[in-house]
Amino acid sequence: MTDTSLDTPIQPTPTMACAGFQGDLLDRFRAQAAGQDLWVFGYASLLWRPEFVATEQHLSRVWGWHRALKMWSRLNRGSPECPGLVFALLPGGSCQGVVYRIPQAQADEVLVRLWEREMPMDVYTPCWLTCATPQGPVKALAFTLPRSSASFTGHLPAQTYRQIFQKACGRFGTTLDYAKQTYDSLRAHGIEDRALAALLRHAD
Repeated sequence: MTDTSLDTPIQPTPTMACAGFQGDLLDRFRAQAAGQDLWVFGYASLLWRPEFVATEQHLSRVWGWHRALKMWSRLNRGSPECPGLVFALLPGGSCQGVVYRIPQAQADEVLVRLWEREMPMDVYTPCWLTCATPQGPVKALAFTLPRSSASFTGHLPAQTYRQIFQKACGRFGTTLDYAKQTYDSLRAHGIEDRALAALLRHAD
């Protein structure tokens, strides 16, 4: 199984129900998820460090988005002096990952904790994305990044990736370890990410 990416962005469809940034964004997502199980789409660190207990999980693919190591990190995986990189879902193509189900009783607590983890700086755009499961399609929470964001790196030359892999380190460790852990977890799930494999060759 492979991921695909496209240079031309694919605009989100209505089923993706992407939310804009507002002060009450978390409250609105909590209201939307209230009274039901919470589904979460993991495509990077949530694959190997979910920090929640899921009662069900499945390989799944989202359409209209692809995984990319193109989001600046000046705290978790880098510093202001030597920014690192983290993954985001960017518009275009498709992305394979794992969709997790959190039961209703724990859903609100997990949603708040995920928000604290993924949204401390309000950089990601959270969305409900359609994911296939054996029981049918579900709407899953995912964290995306528009290309208009100041945190989007744009195109980076190979030499920049080499420098980042050699030097970038933040409070949670290096960009290189983060990228390798994600790649190893993807492979353990039977997912091939050729773009990530090519990037990691810059670390050799």
